Amino acid sequence: MNLTLKPEFGLNGSAMKVIAMISMVIDHVALYLMEHGTVLYGTMRCIGRIAFPVFAFLIAEGFIHTRSRYRYFFTLLGFAVISEIPWYLLNGADGTHNVMFTLALGVATLMVLENLLQRSMVLGFLWTLGMAGLASWLGVDYEWRGILVIVISYLYNTYAHFFPYSRGMQFFCTFTLTMHYGVIGAVMACMFLYLYNGKRGFVQGSIAKYGFYAFYPAHFILFIQICERSFPCILMFKL
Repeated sequence: MNLTLKPEFGLNGSAMKVIAMISMVIDHVALYLMEHGTVLYGTMRCIGRIAFPVFAFLIAEGFIHTRSRYRYFFTLLGFAVISEIPWYLLNGADGTHNVMFTLALGVATLMVLENLLQRSMVLGFLWTLGMAGLASWLGVDYEWRGILVIVISYLYNTYAHFFPYSRGMQFFCTFTLTMHYGVIGAVMACMFLYLYNGKRGFVQGSIAKYGFYAFYPAHFILFIQICERSFPCILMFKL
């Protein structure tokens, strides 16, 4: 198996987005709607661990190919702000913030890192560590690990010619960083990343693109409606 080249077959970017979204929904169904501690709960949370590594990888890919890095950043930041209210209603004032903030911070990291690496690898390294620390301090989802997964996905794609077996190294680093949230889920995520064929897929145009972003706060709102009807005391307790 050649881990340097992308496979001719496999999954395009659009299919990867759908897989990540399905994984995320399965994870959140278990987290917000099911009894914790059961076998089914554990299985669904395990499947849910696929989502973030795939999203992080696609964010790095999007950064490389986007025509406007600033618009890319502010789009993610805007949906992060929109998603924060339903996130708060579901999770309460626990000091955490939704994953869209993690993705936006990741893009901000890459915007500066891209220029720093042209001058000094040391400065790029220190900047990345600083942004990872900021992510942990702010309490965004996946904290410092989330930033590092995005940066690693970017580096091994942009500077692949510097790294022998760059894709294999990328998968190893991604697995090492995300196994904290579940070993099996991290393995499955890396398997899907390997199947990525570098093609954009069927999600094209502004409506489809922003529809994927809007799905994140929309699915939280749906969970809030379900919780209000089925478990109203839970939301009242968190508020």
